[in-house]
Parts: sequence; structure tokens; C-alpha cells
Amino acid sequence: MVASSTSHNSTMSNPPPQYHDDDNYDSDESSHLDEEDVHLDDRLSLIEMSPAPSGRLPLPQDRESSSRSEASRSSECCTTRRKALLLSIVLSILYLVLKYDLDELKWVVTEIEIDLLGSRCVNASFVQSEPNTEPFVAYAVPIDYNFSAFEPLGGGRFTEYKDGDSPFDISDDMKTRSNYVAVSRRFHVVNAMKHVWKNYIKHAFGKDELLPVSGKGSDNWGGMGVTLVDALDTLWIMGLRDEFQHGRDWVKANLTHTLIGEVSTFETTIRSLGGLISAYDLSDDIVFLKQAEYLGPRLFKAFDSPSGLPRGRVNLRTGTSHLSGAGNSYVLAEVASLQLEFNFLAKAIGKDEYRTKSEKVFDILKRITPRDGLLPVNLKEKRGGKAYFSNNVVSFGGMGDSAYEYMLKLWLQGGKKDMKYRDMWDKALNGMHHHLLKKSTPNGLTYIADRSNSHVGNEMSHLTCFMAGALALGAYTDPEGLNSPRAERDLKTAKALAYTCYQMYARSATGLSPESVVFYGCTDFTISKTNYAYMLRPEAVESFYYLHHLTGDPVYRVSYMCCCCILLRILTNTALYFKEWGWEIFQAIEKYCKTQYGYASLKNVDLLSLHQLDKMESFFLAETLKYLYLLFDPSSDIDVLNKHVFNTEAHLLQVFED
Repeated sequence: MVASSTSHNSTMSNPPPQYHDDDNYDSDESSHLDEEDVHLDDRLSLIEMSPAPSGRLPLPQDRESSSRSEASRSSECCTTRRKALLLSIVLSILYLVLKYDLDELKWVVTEIEIDLLGSRCVNASFVQSEPNTEPFVAYAVPIDYNFSAFEPLGGGRFTEYKDGDSPFDISDDMKTRSNYVAVSRRFHVVNAMKHVWKNYIKHAFGKDELLPVSGKGSDNWGGMGVTLVDALDTLWIMGLRDEFQHGRDWVKANLTHTLIGEVSTFETTIRSLGGLISAYDLSDDIVFLKQAEYLGPRLFKAFDSPSGLPRGRVNLRTGTSHLSGAGNSYVLAEVASLQLEFNFLAKAIGKDEYRTKSEKVFDILKRITPRDGLLPVNLKEKRGGKAYFSNNVVSFGGMGDSAYEYMLKLWLQGGKKDMKYRDMWDKALNGMHHHLLKKSTPNGLTYIADRSNSHVGNEMSHLTCFMAGALALGAYTDPEGLNSPRAERDLKTAKALAYTCYQMYARSATGLSPESVVFYGCTDFTISKTNYAYMLRPEAVESFYYLHHLTGDPVYRVSYMCCCCILLRILTNTALYFKEWGWEIFQAIEKYCKTQYGYASLKNVDLLSLHQLDKMESFFLAETLKYLYLLFDPSSDIDVLNKHVFNTEAHLLQVFED
């Protein structure tokens, strides 16, 4: 028996009973003890003295043997677990080493630490805004400028632009000084174009793409000379007439579409057809129009569907077409971004069917547009051919972007007469402002989110940055006037969004923007864990071009800061932060993307070591370099308010006068 305890702190008053092998344990003798009367140590004693399997009390040697056995099993178990853990660690490291190189592995580990420990607050603090005084424009860039010395200055600068405000009154003198600096920078953009074209001619002439790292050619678009055709109007606009003529001769002698198989209806229309008709519109050379006449009807076969919506894929040789969207559907951007090109071709060759049939798409969209004006990205058709939206995903980025762009630009191309397009644009903007426009925390950066069903996300792609320029263009052409509340709202949003897109560049280690960012945490946004590449995209510099062209603010292209700020920073030995958004981006491209043969995409914008991809899309020549050139070109006669319109591949077309 176990003696009872009178208190928790007392010791047993009687010596413990002695047991022998033949003693029987009478469990009833302890049944009169109440649980609360038993000390914790006594309870452990009771547990230790529980009957052995044989019905007798366990002997000391039994307990010792059992303890050794349990310790052995525990040791073996721990050893097995350690081995399994070690094996899993080795396999994980091996997988990461095979998938990534050492620098990227370090980046992955850092990002994991951020997820576990919280968002980092590096380069995210905003500096104090500069005083609202007349700025000083920097000196011209020398011909032998050293781009390798460029160091990204980081984000969080110039909060005076964050909310869409303009801190300076732009004077004529400021514009004159800005133009002087811009011309010296335009020279370097032309050199970039020459560098690419020279190597394209030498290593990939007539091919769809030049591979910038290996220096080889690729026919990944079927062999239509896509880069050459896409670059023609850029060569013309830059004044590179000899290079343009070389491309023109190849188009006349070698370009054919009769042997090409299946292509993307959308991409081939905006790149190849758009490139041909723009080259014709600029040069009046009939060679380009004839080639457009050959290509146009082959692409137009995609419109032979029950609903009249163009299918996403078409075979240029056979004329067959099929759908390309998820779940066998139409994609919004692909069906609603062909009209500028076919409208121009219809007028140029007198075939009105191209216009009426392509514009029918917007009649269909207008009939089924939701009340908020925001169009889901996928469509299907019923047996009778009636189209309907097949999902509830809305995006001003991929799969939706250029549909909204063409609402505005079709209205402009037609001489601002057909208000159907302008009404759809304004309705969509109202819906965007009400449902998708968001502010980041803690600093309130403006961004446009996607919506899936009723959920509005917190991610924005670089593709969405085109909206800053489109909003500005829409504000300056608003039928209610630039001073109307709607136009003022749209212009303010345009400027604020452009600032956010600039921050997407400035906050990365390379000064280049990833494909998308996610807005959360103490840094407003972080680089997407899956879309961290820079693909030489044009959307940010496109918007800088529009905003500078329309507002005259030098911030989008050249260095400037107020004179008193320069003196203050020199006296206090602090860094001189010049405001030169477009020039910063071009310098980063030159430093991190330039190769022996061209300009490469970057695998990860947050890694300073060169992780160049052997990929240079044709839109780098057609759009990115063109918009950078125009940004720094004070002598351009392009008039986007009254005379010209760019398609979504930056191919320039004249608007219709009648």
C-alpha cells in the first residue's frame, strides 16, 4: 500500500512497503484514495507500480530491461529520422542546384526568409519631396557615355508625383533646355537600334527573331521575318533610311505567307500586318501594301465563325482556324485588337468588308457588356452563334489589355465620329475606377488590380502599365474637355499609375521591372515569386512618351532638379537625385541587357549578376526602342491628338479624315 499524504509539500510518514516475487497486489486497497489527495510524486509512483502483463508488479530488473529496450528503440528511431531528414535536405539542395545557379539559389533563400520573417523594408522609405521651384535641367550626355557605370538609385523617390500631381509649372524655357538634353540621349537610342539591326542582318536576316546571346536566328513564328517587318517603321521614324531600304528589298523579294502554317491571329495581325501597313503609310511604297494584300485575306479567314468573333489560331496556307483560349474559348484581347489594322487595309485597298466584319466584334461586345463596363477575358458561343462571356475574370493586363486600348483608338482613328467606342471606353474607365483601382500600403501607390468573380486581387502586371498612357490620351481627347471632372480624374490616375510603374523599375536591383509585382507588406509591393523576369517590354516607356508628349513634363525623359536642392545636397553631402525616369530605364537596359549581338531578356531583375536569356522579342525593336526614341525626340511631327494613332504594337497609322 501507499501511505496517504496530508499535504502537497509533506513527505511520506511510513516507509515504503516491501514486495516479493510472490506478493499479490490488491488494487482494492488503494481504491479509497481521492485523486485530489494524492501528491503528483505519489501519482507517478502509482503509475510506476501498475501491474505487469503477468499480473505481478514489475521488478527493478524488469524496469531496467524495459528502459534499455525503449531507449534502444528511441535511438534507432531518431537515427532513422535524422537519416531521412538529411536525405531530404540533400535532395532539396540537389534539386535547387540543378534548377538554379548559385546566385539565384541565394535569392530564393532570401525570399523564403522574407516570407517567414516578414516583408523587408529596404529602399522603400520615401525621401522628402523637393520644393516646388523652377528645376535645373542636367547637361547633355556625351557620345562616349559609359553605361556600365550606371547604378540604380532605388525606389521611394519623388513622392510629389505619387498621387498624380505635377509639382512644377512647365515653362517654355524649361522645354527648350529639356529638348537640348533629350537630343543627346536620342543619339544613344539610335545606336541601340543600329547595334541590333547590324547583327540581325549578319546573323539572322529574314528570320523571325535574332537570339541575342548565341547570335543565331530563329523561325519561331513560322518564318515570316517577323522582327524585320516589325522593325520597319521604327527604322523609318529614326531616319535610318539605308537600313529601311535593305528591309524593304527583302520584303519585296523574299517575304511569303503562302507556305506558312498555323499562326496566332492576334500576334500576326498586330506585328506583321501592322508593320506592313505602317511602313506603307510612312513611305508610300506600294511593295508593303501588296504584301499586306496577300496577308490580309489569309488572316481574315479567322472571322468565319458562327458568332463572327475571330478565332485565335488560323492556318495561312489552308485557311482553317480554331479557338485558342482556355476551355476552347475566345480571348477578349485577341478578338478586339484587330480592328485598327483591318480598318486601315479596308480603306487602303477599297475592301469595306474588312472594316464591317472586324468592327462587328464591338457590336457583339457592346450588347453583352456588363453594367460596370468591365469585360471578362473569355467568351464562348451558343449553337446559334450568340456570344457570351464564359468566365468572370477581368483584367487590364494579359488577355484583356488591348481590347480597352482599341475602344479609345478606334474612336480616334475614325475621326472621333463613332461614339460607340468612346462610350464603351468611358464606361469601362468608370468601372475600373470604382472596382479595380487600389492604393498600396503604407505609401499609397496607385495600381489596377485584376478581378476574379467578386474577388479583387493585389497583383499588377507590367502589361497594365500601358493604361497610364491610354488614360492620359483619353483625358486630353475627352469630348467634355480636359478641364471636365472626368478628364481631370483620368489624367490624375494616369500620372499616379505612371509613377507606380516607374517604381516597379526603380525598386529592383537592376533598375528593370519584373513581369508583375504583388502589393502587400511594408514596401508597398514585392516582386512576384513566379514572374520576376524582364522581357524588354515597352508599356512603361510607352506611357512616359504619352505623358511627356501631352503634358510637357521633363520628368519622364531627362534629369532635372531644383537649383536650391542641388546647393543644399552639395552642402550636406547627400546624393543628387535627378528625375529622369525614361533615361534611367534605358541606362539599365544598356547595362544589364546588351549583348554582343543584341539585347537579352533577364531571368531575374533582382539579381545583379548577368542572368541573360537568349530571347529578344520583335516588340523590343517595334515598341520599346521606338517609344524611347520618340520620348527623346523633340522634332517629331507625330500628333496623337489629331493625326496619328499607334496600334498595340506601336505601328503608326494616320487617322481617317472622312
